[in-house]
Amino acid sequence: EEVPDAVIPAASKKITSISSPLRAVVRLRRRYQGLKKSRLHLELPREKPAEFVHTRLLQRKLSLNRTSLYSPSMSFFNQSGFESSQYFTFDTSVEHYSVKKCRRKKSRRRSRMVLYPDKTKKYLPAEEKSKAKRCLLLLIAIIFFQILNAIENLDDNLQKYDLDALEKTMHREVFGQKAAVEGIVDLLKDYLATHIHNKPLVISLNGPSGVGKSHVGWVLAKHFRSVMDNDFVLQYFVMHHCPSGVAPLTCEVDLSKKISDMVTRAEIEEKTPLFILDEVELMSPVLLDTLSRFFEPNQTNEFLNAIYILISNLGGAEITKFVIQNASTELLQQQRGAEELLSIIQPVLVSVHPLWKAADIIPFVLLEKSHVVNCFLEQMRREGLYPDQKHIENLANQLSYYTTGDKQYSRMGCKQVVAKVNLL
Repeated sequence: EEVPDAVIPAASKKITSISSPLRAVVRLRRRYQGLKKSRLHLELPREKPAEFVHTRLLQRKLSLNRTSLYSPSMSFFNQSGFESSQYFTFDTSVEHYSVKKCRRKKSRRRSRMVLYPDKTKKYLPAEEKSKAKRCLLLLIAIIFFQILNAIENLDDNLQKYDLDALEKTMHREVFGQKAAVEGIVDLLKDYLATHIHNKPLVISLNGPSGVGKSHVGWVLAKHFRSVMDNDFVLQYFVMHHCPSGVAPLTCEVDLSKKISDMVTRAEIEEKTPLFILDEVELMSPVLLDTLSRFFEPNQTNEFLNAIYILISNLGGAEITKFVIQNASTELLQQQRGAEELLSIIQPVLVSVHPLWKAADIIPFVLLEKSHVVNCFLEQMRREGLYPDQKHIENLANQLSYYTTGDKQYSRMGCKQVVAKVNLL
């Protein structure tokens, strides 16, 4: 059926020259704008009336029929396709909106899924490995092997000097000085673990006469001569190499030449020379000044790789007093006692000469009577004599002792043991 002319708006009659499809579009647009304006003032119902929907359906069919008359290309809009297709409505119900939103979410989720050619596997693409991570692992491996190589080199250097055998020998032949022996061995192990140092090792053995200081120097010299050449060990006795009649400058030149020549030879063969200086308390200030220059850290490399053993009776009176006062307590066997004794001795040595500031001080304490007996047994074994225990105790009783409670400390240590054994 044709629509009457009254239904057509006045504005559309003026454009009679325009085709029917264009008129239909204009008519629908004006209808849409009118409904939109009315919707701003009135609340739309949740469901549209059936009559209104039917009227809109008839209008849509009529417009399509007119379009097919003027443009044959639009004839594909058939009846079945039109009825099954969706058409525009102003239905804004909550249920319709929620269903539409749910469908939209599902479609989005499906669009994100990736189907591979075989359509059986769904997996993420493999991540590319970073080159920086590989470089970091390579750097860690290089550092690990360098540390391992350094540890092996330390072990090789210590095995070259055989310090374990030295420690056993000193514990066996030096009596009553367990703490001193352990301190010397620890310093040697730390220093000889590598051939690169920033200062020489200076060990000062201090204590009263006869407690084993010179004997320790003799054991060290014997051991290092066995593991190294004799040219790298120097025993310097002040009373022998620099007697009282010789000028101090002459002794200074002689000592400097001996140290320089030995250090130069040792540096060529990558060895650490050992200098044992006995009776240091008898050295003149000129010799002490010469030694202090060799102890300085800011020197050439060869003079930094050297070991100096200073043996003297300086501080012996302070050590004797400290031992007698604390004999009844266990302070001598504790770390706190060793630190307290060291704090007493060091100011005394520094007041004599500043070179002791660069030295590691090892105090030698008084020997008990049982230690003196062991000295007699060892000396008689060396002389090839039969060690009679009763006879040895009689010889030990002939010496003088400090008596404090139930302990007896020898005044002269083992100084007179050799003389008494030679009289047998």
